Amino acid sequence: MGSLPIAVSGTNVHGGGGGGRWWQWCNNKNNNSNTTKSNINGSSNSSSSDPCANSSAFVFFLVSFVCLASIAGIYCRLLLPPNVHTTLSSLGCHEDNEGSWSIGVYYGDSPFNLKPIEEANVWRNKSASWPVANPVVTCASASGASFPSNFVADPFLYVQGDILYLFFESKNSITMQGDIGVARSTDKGATWEQLGVALDEDWHLSYPYVFDYNGNIYMMPEGSAKGDLRLYRAVKFPTEWKLEKIIMKKPLVDSFITQHDGKYWLFGSDHSGIGAKKNGQLEIWYSSSPLGPWKPHKKNPIYNTDKSKGARNGGRPFLYDGHLYRAGQDCGETYGRRLRLFKIEVLTPTEYKEVEVPLGLKESMKGRNAWNGARSHQLDVQQLSSGEWVAVMDGDRVPSGDVNRRFILGFASALGVVVLVILFGMLLGAVKGLVPLSWCPHNVGKRSDAAFDWERSSLLSSRMRLVCSRLNRASSSLRARINPKTCSGGFVLALVFLVTVVLMCTGVKYFYGGSGAQEAYPLNGQYSQFTLLTMTYDARLWNLKMYVKHYSRCSSVRDIVVVWNKGQPPELSELDSAVPVRIRVEEQNSLNNRFKVDPLIKTRAVLELDDDIMMPCDDVERGFKVWREHPERIVGFYPRLADGNPLKYRAENHAREHNGYNMILTGAAFVDSKMAFEKYWSDEAAAGREVVDKLFNCEDVLLNYLYANASSSSTVEYVKPAWAIDTSKFSGVAISRNTQTHYGLRSSCLQKFSEMYGSISSRKSEFHHRKDGWDV
Repeated sequence: MGSLPIAVSGTNVHGGGGGGRWWQWCNNKNNNSNTTKSNINGSSNSSSSDPCANSSAFVFFLVSFVCLASIAGIYCRLLLPPNVHTTLSSLGCHEDNEGSWSIGVYYGDSPFNLKPIEEANVWRNKSASWPVANPVVTCASASGASFPSNFVADPFLYVQGDILYLFFESKNSITMQGDIGVARSTDKGATWEQLGVALDEDWHLSYPYVFDYNGNIYMMPEGSAKGDLRLYRAVKFPTEWKLEKIIMKKPLVDSFITQHDGKYWLFGSDHSGIGAKKNGQLEIWYSSSPLGPWKPHKKNPIYNTDKSKGARNGGRPFLYDGHLYRAGQDCGETYGRRLRLFKIEVLTPTEYKEVEVPLGLKESMKGRNAWNGARSHQLDVQQLSSGEWVAVMDGDRVPSGDVNRRFILGFASALGVVVLVILFGMLLGAVKGLVPLSWCPHNVGKRSDAAFDWERSSLLSSRMRLVCSRLNRASSSLRARINPKTCSGGFVLALVFLVTVVLMCTGVKYFYGGSGAQEAYPLNGQYSQFTLLTMTYDARLWNLKMYVKHYSRCSSVRDIVVVWNKGQPPELSELDSAVPVRIRVEEQNSLNNRFKVDPLIKTRAVLELDDDIMMPCDDVERGFKVWREHPERIVGFYPRLADGNPLKYRAENHAREHNGYNMILTGAAFVDSKMAFEKYWSDEAAAGREVVDKLFNCEDVLLNYLYANASSSSTVEYVKPAWAIDTSKFSGVAISRNTQTHYGLRSSCLQKFSEMYGSISSRKSEFHHRKDGWDV
């Protein structure tokens, strides 16, 4: 073998000061690479042993990793919502393969006309809920009462006069098994006091069916993991229970007992039998007493069919207008996807017939942003002494098994990224083959004669060599066909890069993005809703359509009010909305219309948001939570600092340079609908409104002055959005196109309003004062 040049830092073997550089050495080596043949088949092996090729490939993969990681980091920061439930409680609310179930309350004049609690306009000042919104019981509710819970589900009511007791499954986040929790409400379900764990066994418990019999209160929970069906009697209601009797030696799930025609009927599902279809099986037994003995129905199993047919019970049966109704679970797409309701027409020891009837509950159009957007599988509806009907229902925004599904899809996306990075490097020439030759068993370095004999005789080794060589021949052929320096080659490279970035973001979304929902933030364990209000005119219809479609899906948006200032308003059918939209047509084109007193607004909170601002629902939800903490303030996303002598209106950068702000632009801000609108249309504000009409500007500046004039404490609060886009830049219908002129008018307003209402220059709220970091 001839001598090889050796690269030495700072000198070379011949004494020259600059010789032996790496790339020069690589270049010399590559010039002689064709003379090296070391493969046992006679094929070239230079790509696997060439340090230059290995080095360029290593640098390529390192750069690719840094670039893709940076893109993924930006994507996570700006576009992926946090999994809010993970921050609700340190004890529980952890990501769970079974979902993130919670419980809501409904009211109606019949069991077929039930509406969620938010439509009943129940207000609770102590919890800053105006009005109270579903869900009313969550994993945070249970965990906050010191029994850790990942979710709450399977709700059943027990009514004692004006007091409601709620029994439910609570999945313990430590033992990972179901316990039976209990809560109490004295206001028809608007707020709940957690009383603790009512029943805890060594096996999983759920579906706590509670009922009266002979002056006693009984609970018949599902405990199929134990292999039987047990009946418990309340010793000290509602938290102490004693095993009364094992009423059946069958592992029944989701069972209930109801009285009909002088007999007691037990409905349940046994999925353990041979041929039993999970979630598609139903059996019936009858007895003269809930304590048994129980006789099987002649036609058992009543159902053993498709799991989407509603065979598995979905809550308590109820009697209405002399007819008995049964709720069943549709588990077709995922476990507990939705409820189906059946009217029982015939129930005898030998016959059974039921027909499906409409449930009367609409599914949310908000998708996973709704607390029950993915599924709902249990309903308990009962009539109160007042004649009103009240119901509890569970819901989830996450399909069953979603954690596993996200992991599988995330892993598949990551694998796709690896393949495309290798392909991209191969097209650039940084990677010499789709499969490095060192992966092939014929190129593993020095081996014994036995290893050579094994290679020659091993079918697996031969096939691996064949696959490696074919892949690399295919890669060489592809590289010869696609020249990155041509237009077509550049297009292919760009396409591969784009697909790689999409797959990278998709994988990150599956691994990191939680449920995929942008959830509401509770305050003191309660949720609420707000009205979204925007002002626009005919030239901005494109903005409005996109605006309504996006924001109507946000979890806490109850309805949208469009203040129409000029031109022909659109038909409501032109707007794709998940919530009701009302268009309020104004006679005069005035910016003062934004703050008109509107008695049709049913929520205390109003988000004044320009139709050309797009931001994530999660930012909106964070702003709503902060406003509920300080409803006397203007809480928004665009801070300003008015200072100087004379006063000048400046951009957000100026406020940050001086670490403070004294105004919040109401083009993106939460206000109290009653307080803000009445202030704005008071006699005191008349002169300010005239300035707004004269300049066609400064309505938000005026509201800030009116708030400050009425309080000596802080009246503004800033929340930083992850990102926000001004869509008017794309449509070309921005109102304030000339920034310099716009700022000049606002500076003039500052001086005039200061003369009318006093200066705000001495008021200053600082950034970085919130513990949650939302005002950074």
